[in-house]
Amino acid sequence: MTCEFGSVVLVPFPFTAQNALKKRPAVVVSSADYTANRPDLILIAVTSQVRSPLLFGEAPIIQWQGAGLLKPSVIGLVPQAPSRRLGAIGCRWSVPGRGLWAGKGLDG
Repeated sequence: MTCEFGSVVLVPFPFTAQNALKKRPAVVVSSADYTANRPDLILIAVTSQVRSPLLFGEAPIIQWQGAGLLKPSVIGLVPQAPSRRLGAIGCRWSVPGRGLWAGKGLDG
């Protein structure tokens, strides 16, 4: 299956308060370079729970029907409750010239 940036896919998503997975729609946000070199995808969650006003970090999907969704929907992050903080990596964590921050002055 070929999935590119903006594709709407169906994936098993974990729930914060449960130990279960449910298949939910998600939007692919990984770059073409990422997907060409890895077997997985970077996704952002889709929900039909549209609040007014939208929560911080949510954005409406204007053409939701054309995206194959059944209801008006928004994209947003999946909240996760951490067990504990381990530390921090700062800005210098990637291989120079590669990775997410390449060319942005943050990669070494």
